[in-house]
Amino acid sequence: MSSPLRVSEAASLALHSIVLLAGDHERVLSTPEMASCLDVSEAHLSKVLQRLSREGLVRSVRGPRGGFVVGRAGDEITLLEVYEAIEGPLVPSKCLFDTPICSGEKCILGGALESVHRQLRDYLAGTKLSELVDVFEGTRCAQAGRS
Repeated sequence: MSSPLRVSEAASLALHSIVLLAGDHERVLSTPEMASCLDVSEAHLSKVLQRLSREGLVRSVRGPRGGFVVGRAGDEITLLEVYEAIEGPLVPSKCLFDTPICSGEKCILGGALESVHRQLRDYLAGTKLSELVDVFEGTRCAQAGRS
């Protein structure tokens, strides 16, 4: 089934992996553990985690039990920061095309596209990682990294 809201795989990986890490901010999770839990490409996840690390959103831990942890407290990181670390600034759009082809006075979608963008931005900006720590509770991901 098609979804009218498209989020890139990289942004989706960033959002899911950092929420997974925020579930227990002291727990170190390796890239293979996270990739297995999220059922995603380890190589792609690794690139996403590197970008999040450069932005200070996650921190890498070296050594045989190395991996990643959240870079700051969960109540200091918004989903918008994570999204924009991967995609760049989330700017509202009034048109499905990069360059509008109509007059702009009337749109095929009315004001729906602009409204959805505004709602998404507001949600991402207003949601902190600490509010989502239980997202993976009761799933196979809840046990990731635990012996």
